[in-house]
Amino acid sequence: MILRILNFIVLGAFVLAAAYVYRIKFDSTVQAERLAKIRGEVRHEHDRIAALRAEWGELDNPARIEELAKHYLSLKPVAPTQFDSLVALPDRPAFMNPESKDPIGLMIETAKEPVSTTGSVPAPAKSETPR
Repeated sequence: MILRILNFIVLGAFVLAAAYVYRIKFDSTVQAERLAKIRGEVRHEHDRIAALRAEWGELDNPARIEELAKHYLSLKPVAPTQFDSLVALPDRPAFMNPESKDPIGLMIETAKEPVSTTGSVPAPAKSETPR
């Protein structure tokens, strides 16, 4: 009688172990499918990155940019008379107070009007109203 109870207990343990092993196998299959899906997404993103890099290389082509600049910009070649000597450069601005709220604005307010213009840029119209 004890042997029969012991056989049922061992048989029950085997059934539980088989169910546990099946559950582990099922979970690993789900994880493997998830991993395959993620790898496919990564591969797809790598392909998209490669396509975007190729498109960027096409857009960044210097010949294309030069052609667009010629078509849309009215640029003129640089003439040697457009360059000036280093003596004509304005002095470096005086040291500004670091506690000033707007040091860039202070530089703009204290900036002097340029004496000459460069290249094909027309001189600004002089207005009679004060700023």
